[in-house]
Amino acid sequence: MISLFKKKSENYPDYWKRYEEKFQEKLPEYIDENTFVILDTETTGFDFEKDRILCIGAVTLKDNTIAITDALEIYIHQEKFNPETVKIHGIIKNDAAYALTEEEAIIKFLAYIENAVLVAHHANFDIGMLNQSLKRLGLPKLKNKVLDTMVLYRATRITSNLIDKEKHYSLDDLAENLNISVKDRHTAAGDAMITAISFLKTLTKLNKKDRGKLKDLFKVR
Repeated sequence: MISLFKKKSENYPDYWKRYEEKFQEKLPEYIDENTFVILDTETTGFDFEKDRILCIGAVTLKDNTIAITDALEIYIHQEKFNPETVKIHGIIKNDAAYALTEEEAIIKFLAYIENAVLVAHHANFDIGMLNQSLKRLGLPKLKNKVLDTMVLYRATRITSNLIDKEKHYSLDDLAENLNISVKDRHTAAGDAMITAISFLKTLTKLNKKDRGKLKDLFKVR
């Protein structure tokens, strides 16, 4: 007897099935053997239900190297624009001449990330917005493991007895403390790059950059 889950899975589009198939592969044990996709989203606001993603920026990282030439930047067509957030990211309705539909963007994004470990700053927001996009398309949530650079970086400060464990660091805080340029701040692609450099530098501070085990990163709190 075919389970209800299997029947439902068979109704998903081919692009989702191709994405799911990637998770039959086990992730490598060591950090430097894994592929990480560092991402950022620019949105119309911060409400998971009402707001939408305007742009997704991402870069891949493997063997401690950021693949700049393989960066991803997707603009998504939206009718809704919030004047207050436009002041931050600068994306306006007229910029969308070459923007994709939400489904086209998701297809491209899933093909890019495959089963890589996702990395973002305050990751719950970006992953939450992406999962809402998937939900609107009738698809399940992302299957990738996720790391948050805020949590990882904060652990380096706790170890040094510099701050208390409840502090929330912004991406600007990381950039300032780790001496990273912010000239492309508040663009999805620029913030993804800043986050990627922050991730690399934080791994060094955690002594996880060289032959560290991936599972240990998920234990950091």
